[in-house]
Amino acid sequence: MLKNYLRKKDGKRRFISQRVWQIVAAIPEGYVTTYGDVAKLAGSPRAARQVGGVLKRLPEGSTLPWHRVVNRHGTISLTGPDLQRQRQALLAEGVMVSGSGQIDLQRYRWNY
Repeated sequence: MLKNYLRKKDGKRRFISQRVWQIVAAIPEGYVTTYGDVAKLAGSPRAARQVGGVLKRLPEGSTLPWHRVVNRHGTISLTGPDLQRQRQALLAEGVMVSGSGQIDLQRYRWNY
């Protein structure tokens, strides 16, 4: 579903972006979920990369908790300063993150 919408016109693409935003906004503080989990909730379990693209294109200064989304291994996918920014945001919420960006999904995964 998500994948098909991304191939259509901008109006449909905006609909998917809004769905991803709604799901990410619902992730409680102190928890994380994966790109794949967000895609599954949006109706397209194979669209994890598209979810990453939606989050990457967030406007500067967005208050959406994008930092609560990690890869399927529980690792922050970003590098350099962006990794540190996401790591610090998670630590501030009480999520333990290793120096390499690893998170214990069994402990911190959001069970929607």
